[in-house]
Amino acid sequence: MSTSNIPKSSLQIHPLQYRDLNAIADLLKERLNEEYNSCQDSLLQKIQKYQSYYGLLQLSNFFAGSFCKDLYLYIAEKDQQIHGFIQVSPSNYNRTTWKIEQILVNHNTSLSHLLVGNCSIGSQLLRYCFEQIWEARTWILEVNINEKNTIGLYRENGFQPIEQITYWKCHPSILQDLAQQETSLPNLLPVSNADSRLIYQLDCVCMTPMLRQIFDRHIEDFKRGLWQYVGENLKAWFKGIETISAYVFEPQRKAAIGYFKLELCKNGNQPHQVNLLVHPAYTWLYPKLLGKMAEVVTAFPSQSLILSSSNYQAEREEYLENLGATRQEHNLFMSRSVWHKLRESKTLDLSLPEVLKGLKPAHNPIPTPWTKSYWKENSQSSSRPHSSDNNQSSD
Repeated sequence: MSTSNIPKSSLQIHPLQYRDLNAIADLLKERLNEEYNSCQDSLLQKIQKYQSYYGLLQLSNFFAGSFCKDLYLYIAEKDQQIHGFIQVSPSNYNRTTWKIEQILVNHNTSLSHLLVGNCSIGSQLLRYCFEQIWEARTWILEVNINEKNTIGLYRENGFQPIEQITYWKCHPSILQDLAQQETSLPNLLPVSNADSRLIYQLDCVCMTPMLRQIFDRHIEDFKRGLWQYVGENLKAWFKGIETISAYVFEPQRKAAIGYFKLELCKNGNQPHQVNLLVHPAYTWLYPKLLGKMAEVVTAFPSQSLILSSSNYQAEREEYLENLGATRQEHNLFMSRSVWHKLRESKTLDLSLPEVLKGLKPAHNPIPTPWTKSYWKENSQSSSRPHSSDNNQSSD
C-alpha cells in the first residue's frame, strides 16, 4: 500500500484536559528558556499549581471566581502530539467581551502539520473559539508591536488596531523619593460594593466612546460577590499578593475623580502592579496618588511598580517621563466584532429620476364599490342644471 493512500488524521481542537497539563508545561518551559514572556510565565505557574491542587480546584468549579476561570485553554492536537494552544478569558461580567491572552504554536511541528487545509494552526484555534464561545460579541487582545507575524495572524482573522498601550516601570529609587513627599488626600476612601456606581462612572469617563462600546462594562463589573471575594483571596494567598484599592471622592460633584487598585508582591519575586484611573479634568492627582501608593509600597520588599498608559493619555505619559519612569513594553490593542458587514449586492443610485421612479405605484388602482358610487353621484350632480342657471333661463 502506497503512502499516498494512507488517510491523514485531521487537526483536533478540544478544551484543556488533565492529561494535557504535562505537555503544556513542557512547551511553556521550552519557550521561556528561549525568551522570557510574562504572560507565558504566569500561565506556567497556574498550570503547575493546577497540577498540585487538582482535586481542590475541581471542587472550586462550583463557586464563582475560582482558579479555573483563568484556564480557558483549547489544545490543537494531531497524531497524539500537541501542536499549539490558545488561552482566552471573559473580560466583563456579562461575558460579551472576551480577551485572547495568548496563542502558542509548537516550534517542533513540521510544516505539513502547521498548514492544515490551507489554514494555519493559529487561525484554526481562533476560529474554533469564535464558533464555540457563542456568548462573545467582541474579542480583544494585546500584542507587542514588534511581533509582526502575530499581528499579521490577528489581522487575517478580522482584528483591527484600536489604540497603543505603553507599560512603564517606576524603579524603587523613584518610589522612595515619592514616599518622602507630603501628599494630602483627605477624601481618599477604601472601595466597597456601595461605591461601584462611582467607579463605573469614572471608568466610563476615562475611556473613549469606542472603548466603552468594546469593553461593555456595567456596574456589576465593579462589584464582588461572596464567592468571588473568597476566590480572589485564595488566589492572592497562593500567589503571595496583597490587593489594596481606594478612590478619591469629590464631595461637590458627588463623583469619583481618581482610583487605583494596587497588587503588592509580598515576597519580592515580581514587580508591584497598579490599575490607575484619573479623571481627565483632574490630572493634578497623578503625583498625589503615586505618592500615596509609594507610601504603601515601602512596607513591602523593595521592588519596582508597573503601570500602563494609552496613547490618548498625553498628560500621564508626560508626567511619567518627567518622573524618570522607563518604558518597559509597547503593545497594540486590537479588537474584533462578531457582527460582519454585509456587502451590498447593488450600488445605490440616489439621483432624482431613480428616486421619483421608486415613488410611482406598482399597478393601476382598483376602484372599490364606495369609490364607484361616489363618482356616479358626482357625475349625476354635475349633469343637472344649477338653480341659478334655471332662473336665468326663465328670465
